[in-house]
Amino acid sequence: MQKYKIVLLSGDGIGPEISEISKKILKKISKKHNFEIEIIEKLFGGIAYEKYRNPAPEETIDQCKKSDAVLLACVGDPKYDSLERELRPESGLLKLRSSLNLFANIRPVKIRKSLVDSSTLKKEIVENVDLIVVRELISGIYFGKPRGNITNTKIPKAFNTMVYDSSEIERITEIAIKIANQRNKRICSVDKSNVLEVSQLWRDTVLKVTSKDKNICLSNMYVDNAAMQLIKDPVQFDVILTSNLFGDILSDLAAMLTGSIGMLPSASLNNNGPGVFEPVHGSAPDIAGKNIANPIAMLLSASMMLKIGLNENEAAKSLENAVDRVLSKGFRTADLNDGSSEVLSCSEIGNKILDEI
Repeated sequence: MQKYKIVLLSGDGIGPEISEISKKILKKISKKHNFEIEIIEKLFGGIAYEKYRNPAPEETIDQCKKSDAVLLACVGDPKYDSLERELRPESGLLKLRSSLNLFANIRPVKIRKSLVDSSTLKKEIVENVDLIVVRELISGIYFGKPRGNITNTKIPKAFNTMVYDSSEIERITEIAIKIANQRNKRICSVDKSNVLEVSQLWRDTVLKVTSKDKNICLSNMYVDNAAMQLIKDPVQFDVILTSNLFGDILSDLAAMLTGSIGMLPSASLNNNGPGVFEPVHGSAPDIAGKNIANPIAMLLSASMMLKIGLNENEAAKSLENAVDRVLSKGFRTADLNDGSSEVLSCSEIGNKILDEI
């Protein structure tokens, strides 16, 4: 029997609630498909800071490196905003990504037919949405140096540096090409090359790499226009390739096409070693502990982990089908309530999905 070692980082806020459901489902689905998953739980984020004064303890990072995959719920809470930046939960997330060299973030945005009326956009705009955002994850302005604050002046200032080298752009472009070739062979590269030198390098490098594959149809779009087009005509997109900052913003914007950010999974990958699979949403501390969170993005992230991280395609398909069957029966969490559905708690909808497996 195939055995896998998974690190589960429940994190903060609603993380423990949605993680508990994921554990139960992974246990059942692995038994059904005849493989074994060992789940190792580690502290990460604000909860790790509380115990270790470090949001990403070395013990947690080391365990992640030894695993077959990492399943992460969410991190963060406003109560940590007053800490020094390197002690905040979000800094722990950046450390995890850089430590595992997770340079490629993959965020699929696909409308589920049973939720087409949950989107704030018209049905005819969103009903055929099926796109993937490929975001560079460990370079750009979030990691660029120098960065800091200038306080010895009359007016305080702060600065960050957006920087890419061509090799970083080349490797994320190769990932986008691989994904595009499995889909409709269309890549839209998003930048701001009309005002940013780093974006001009991005555009030039993407063109150079994609020109080697004659099957790929490349288009370019400025980020402000891309944001507008995602709302105006999202069906035009197949694979969106973009930098760290722009991808962060556009993928969250795209999430709302589906009706709720609580529906979208993601995968953060490298060329070898374990990937990190996590929902796009945050920790939602305002509803933590109330048992009303939507666990589906976490479960779909677990499905991505099964498919991409563990190569258990049938198990991944089984989990997604179970989610779709529950939604098609009209069961919803509060964030998806359209006024005609049966609203369930976090644990209740988790149990419904569990019953469908």
